[in-house]
Amino acid sequence: MQGAALDSSLLSAWVGPHGGAPPFTRVVVAEFVPALTAAMNEKRQHVASIADNPEPPTFANTIAALERSGRALDRLLAIYGVWSSTMNSAEFQAVERETAPRLAAFSDELVQNEKLFRRIEAVYAAREGSNLTSEEQRLTWRCFTSFVRAGARLDAPAKARLSEINQRLATLYTSFGQNVLADEEGHALVLSSEADLAGLPESFRSGAAIAAEAMGQKGKWAVTNTRSSVEPFLTYSTRDDLREKVFTSFVSRGDNRDAHDNAAIIAEILKLRAERAKLLGYATHAHWRLENSMAKTPERAMELMESVWPAAVARVREEVADMQAIATSLGAKRKIAPWDYRFYAEKVRKAKFDLDEDEVKPYLQLEKLREGMFWVAGELFGFAFTQVTDVPVYHPDVRVWAVSDKTTGAHVGLWYFDPYARPGKRSGAWMNAYRRQERFDGAVPTIVSNNANFVKGKEGAPILISWTDAQTLFHEFGHALHGLCSNVNYPTLSGTSVPRDYVEFPSQLLEHWLATPEVLSRFALHHQTGKPIPSDLVAKIEKTATFNKGFETVEYLASALVDMKLHLAGSEPIDPAAFEKTTLAALGMPEEIVMRHRTPQFSHIFDGDAYSAGYYSYLWADTLTADAFEAFKQANGPYDRDVAARLREHVFAVGDTIDPAEGYRAFRGKDPDSGALMRKRGFA
Repeated sequence: MQGAALDSSLLSAWVGPHGGAPPFTRVVVAEFVPALTAAMNEKRQHVASIADNPEPPTFANTIAALERSGRALDRLLAIYGVWSSTMNSAEFQAVERETAPRLAAFSDELVQNEKLFRRIEAVYAAREGSNLTSEEQRLTWRCFTSFVRAGARLDAPAKARLSEINQRLATLYTSFGQNVLADEEGHALVLSSEADLAGLPESFRSGAAIAAEAMGQKGKWAVTNTRSSVEPFLTYSTRDDLREKVFTSFVSRGDNRDAHDNAAIIAEILKLRAERAKLLGYATHAHWRLENSMAKTPERAMELMESVWPAAVARVREEVADMQAIATSLGAKRKIAPWDYRFYAEKVRKAKFDLDEDEVKPYLQLEKLREGMFWVAGELFGFAFTQVTDVPVYHPDVRVWAVSDKTTGAHVGLWYFDPYARPGKRSGAWMNAYRRQERFDGAVPTIVSNNANFVKGKEGAPILISWTDAQTLFHEFGHALHGLCSNVNYPTLSGTSVPRDYVEFPSQLLEHWLATPEVLSRFALHHQTGKPIPSDLVAKIEKTATFNKGFETVEYLASALVDMKLHLAGSEPIDPAAFEKTTLAALGMPEEIVMRHRTPQFSHIFDGDAYSAGYYSYLWADTLTADAFEAFKQANGPYDRDVAARLREHVFAVGDTIDPAEGYRAFRGKDPDSGALMRKRGFA
């Protein structure tokens, strides 16, 4: 079996044009498990040769050797991640359930290799007197601290228990994610009459008709249980009763007291995380997670969140009062409910600014905005994008562009675009790095992707998206540019491999360019006439820059605060539903809003460790974002070439080769001004 697995496409080197690409069209799901066994065995052999090396430990024979080890496993896991997030069939879910704990155990096996750790420790101890470059010192520090933080210094019984915890957590994370996906795919509201469609624009009706047909309900319309379908329905539908049904289904994902209920899973995850933190010598999981972040401690993250929360809640009170006045004038006999917020917010926008989202949406074509992103990347970073068809893709929806330097013509990397919702694909939007840029053994170009869940319309018809979705599109493209700009030696330090509360900085910063007149005049073109968005409409958009910021901030910040408080609770047994309810009540959560991600569907923090005790990162990063964009405004505007060059040199290109705070100061010439965040959100 091992010999057969070694011939698998999952393990083979990526060949072909543009520096090679993943062989997606040759993937066979049944090969994942044997290929994983073979790849882990190969990595074990590499690690053994490093650990057993009789030569004294050096950067070259230990740290750099680890960097080049296990490349077949790296390639396999890149493809595994694509299938997990975008091609998650029942067959692959079985693979996930089997392999998740094995991967966790394998990771612990490497970290707990005492001979290997002693060599890493020796290189770390001698790093400042070994003529290492600053990047080599940074990589050595990161390697050493990651091993220590993962338990390399624990005694044997503690290591064994830690591995048990990690394997169990891996299983729980997989179950959590599969439960949320099941509730997204298993619940939809089917509309059968014109009366059910009241208020809905044609663009939404078209997508809903296609969704219904895919469900075997031709001639009807389906509101699927994903954000990309739910939010526009809540914005436009004039049917209070149907808005309530759609809203309730969406916020109840993972919380239906059935086979896909996540309550027990969450409670066990929190308990195990608390035990793991204690084993590793930390007060709580939050303290462990934030140690090497920009915030450094949960207390500093909480300080930022709590400083913004009162102003955001106060703004919500104002927003609700405006909405309630309109609702009452239209004959409403009850208070605004959570499923009403988006609907009446649009009516307030129209009343206050003579602007509604449906007036803007005809100008927001998905493909034109993609072209706009490319143009911004060219202006800021000198990139050119050329669509290619000579690399494999994993689904017909996926398209690929080769990215090059406009001045030299040099190849920079590949950008994959997977924009549409489909069964087996998790909801939301995200960026992936299939391959990280590096050059220590020769130049290796990066491969990145952006993924979204827009609902397809009629064949050949343009996809019209909301302003919020357009911001998200630019946000995720910011992550991709962070990867494409990378110019470092070692893959561990490459691209977006930076602290969690810094990685959101480049992405949130890029959102600002959507609203620039240069982008809107060129790429916000009416889908029927082709004419650019009128200047008076652009002026209205500018005037509404801080509109509804109370809702946006409270919806997000409630999730971030609950996340942090869950992970500061330590070993205290937690009933997730009760904890969510009492925490929000203590915070004074407005009853007209729910968390952006309720606990039972909070995939950021419960289908892996990545954002656990770290959802605050978006607010932390936005503090940097607001201050950084002011650097452009204080110069010659958003396309100032000198500021853009500094941004690329000190933020986008350096990965984790320097401390993020130092990189930011090198770009800005000072530490960030937290007041810029309040000004940006209109709370000053």
